[in-house]
Amino acid sequence: MSNQKNNCVEDKETTNYLKDILAVLPNKPGVYQYFNKEGKIIYIGKAKNLKKRVYSYFNRQYYDNNKIKVLVKKIADIKYIVVETESDALLLENNLIKKYQPRYNVLLKDDKSFPWICVKNEPFPRIFSTRNVINDGSLYYGPYTSMGMVRTILEFIRELYQLRTCKYALTDNNIAEGKFKVCLEYHLGNCKGPCEGLQSKEEYDESIVQIKNVLKGNIQSVVHHLKDTMKEYAAGYKYEEANQIKEKLELLNRYQSKSAIVNPSINNVDVFSIEDDEKSAYVNFLKVVNGAVIQAHTIEMKKKLNEDKQELLAFAITELRNRMGSNAREIILPFVPDIVPDYVSITIPKRGDKLKLLELSQRNVKYYMLEKKKQQSLRNPVKRSDRILETMQKDLRLQQKPVHIECFDNSNIQGSNPVASCVVFKNAVPSKRDYRHFNIKTVVGPDDFASMKEIIYRRYKRLQEEQKALPQLIVIDGGKGQLGAALESLGQLGLRGKIAIIGIAKRLEEIYYPGDPVPLYLDKNSETLKIIQQLRDEAHRFGITHHRNKRSKSMINSQLHNIDGIGEKTAEKLLLKFHSVNNLQKASYDEIKEIVGADKAGKVIEYFNKNTNHSVQE
Repeated sequence: MSNQKNNCVEDKETTNYLKDILAVLPNKPGVYQYFNKEGKIIYIGKAKNLKKRVYSYFNRQYYDNNKIKVLVKKIADIKYIVVETESDALLLENNLIKKYQPRYNVLLKDDKSFPWICVKNEPFPRIFSTRNVINDGSLYYGPYTSMGMVRTILEFIRELYQLRTCKYALTDNNIAEGKFKVCLEYHLGNCKGPCEGLQSKEEYDESIVQIKNVLKGNIQSVVHHLKDTMKEYAAGYKYEEANQIKEKLELLNRYQSKSAIVNPSINNVDVFSIEDDEKSAYVNFLKVVNGAVIQAHTIEMKKKLNEDKQELLAFAITELRNRMGSNAREIILPFVPDIVPDYVSITIPKRGDKLKLLELSQRNVKYYMLEKKKQQSLRNPVKRSDRILETMQKDLRLQQKPVHIECFDNSNIQGSNPVASCVVFKNAVPSKRDYRHFNIKTVVGPDDFASMKEIIYRRYKRLQEEQKALPQLIVIDGGKGQLGAALESLGQLGLRGKIAIIGIAKRLEEIYYPGDPVPLYLDKNSETLKIIQQLRDEAHRFGITHHRNKRSKSMINSQLHNIDGIGEKTAEKLLLKFHSVNNLQKASYDEIKEIVGADKAGKVIEYFNKNTNHSVQE
C-alpha cells in the first residue's frame, strides 16, 4: 500500500509540475523536448505556436491514438527553445532529432551504404567513389542510388579529362624536388603527368572546375567554355586540339541526353513527393538543373506516433536539403506541409512541365515503396499474407479475414460440353490440390445462371456431407445474375449469410454484393482487386482447359464411333496408344493391328481412306 501511495504522490507532483510549465509556455515558434523520469529525451517536436502545440498533447479530446497516450504518460519534464521563425524551428528540430534520436520520433533509415563521388581536398584533386563521407574539406556529390550510375559518371569524366589516380602528395616542394616519376597511366594518355610538373596546377584546376559543374548539372557552362576553346584552337590552325574538344562536346551531349530533360527554363528546383502506409513514410527527392534531373534519392521514415503526411514531408524536406547540400529557392510539392521554410517558394503544379516533374517523383516513390514491401514479403511470407488478408477484409467489408476463398466460373461454347471450375486460394495463394472441375448434369443449353446454381449446390452440399471446412469468401465470376443464382443454392443449403459472397463483372471490374444494386469499384492498383482478378483468371484458365479437353475427347470419340465395328472400348484403346486421330491416320496397318486385331484394323484403314485425304499404309 505504501508504494501505491508514494506513486500517487509522485504522479500528482509531476502533473502539477507540468501544469506550471504549460501555463508559462510562450505563443512563439520553437522546439519542445519531452523528458522521462530518468531525464532522457523521449520526444522532440516543432511548433508554430509552442503553447498551443504542447498543450494539445494533454487535452484528451485532441487524440485517440494509443501511442500518444503512452508517450504522455511518460512525460516528466518539458523544455523548449524559442526561435525567430517557423523555418528555424524546422531546422533545429531536424538537427536535434538526429543528435538525440528520441524513442518516439520518426526514425530515419540511414543511407551510409549509398555511394558518393568525392572531389578530394588536396593539390591536384583526385575524383573517386566512396561510401564514407569524411569532414575533411573535400566535396561530396550524391548520394547515388546505384553504384552503376557512379561508375558511369566517373568513366564519363575520365573520358573527358586526364586526371591522376595516384595517391602521391603533389605539393610544390615534392614536385620541384623530383620525388615522383610518371606511371603507366601517363604513357596510356590517361594522365598528363603533374607529378613531374608536366601539367600546371592552373590547367588541372580548370578541369576540376568544369567537372564540379558537370556533377552539379551545370553542363551548359562547360559546353560554352569548350566551344570557345575549340574556336580559339581552330582560329590558330590547331585542328587536332580543336577536334579533341569536339569529341568532348559530343560526349557531353550524349551524357546530357540521358538525363530527364523537361524544360531548360526550369533551373535549380527541388521536387518532393511522399507515400505512406501504417508503419512507414517514403519521400522522394529530385534535383533539377537546367531542366534536367541530375539527382534522385528516396528515404524511408519509420513512424512512431502515426504522424500525418504534412508533418513528415516538412521533416523530410529539411533533412534531404541538408543532406544534399541544396540551396534551391523553389520547391515543387504535392501539397503544403505543416511548416514551410521561409527562404523558399512553394509550387503545387496543376499542369505543364512542373506537374510532369512532380508525377515523375511520385512514380519513383511509389516504385520504391512497392519494392520495399516486396522485399519484406520475400523475407516473411506469412506476414505478407496476413497483411493482404487484412487489406481484403477491410476493402470488401468482411466480418473475418478471407483465409479460404473459392472462385467459380462456367465454360461452354454455344451450350456444348458445359463445364465449370472451382479454384481455391488459401492465405492469398493458390491451393491447386483443392481445385475442382464440374461437368454440368442438369442444365440443357447455354444457361449460365442455372449452371452456376447447380455447381454451387453440388459443391457445398458435398462439403456439408463430408463435414469439411467452408470458405470465408466465395467469388462468382459474373454479375448480378450469376450472383443471384449462387445465392439461391446457398439458401437451399441453409448457408446464406454464413459465407460472404461477391460477384465480379468483367467489363468494369465491378464488385457486386447480395441485395446491393450499387457495385463497389476498387482502386485498380489495390492488392485486393489483384487477388480477385487472379482468382477469376485462374478459374477461367482452369475451366477452359477442362472444357477444351472434354470437347476434344468428345469430337475424337464421335469420329471413331462413326467406324462400323468400333465401339467405345476400342476407341479408347486406339486413343491411349496414338493420342489423336491425326496420329492414328498416319499409323501403319501393322501398328493398328497390334492394338485391335486384323479385322478392326482393316475397318479403320477403310474408313480413313474413304473419308480423309490421308491413306493408312498397309
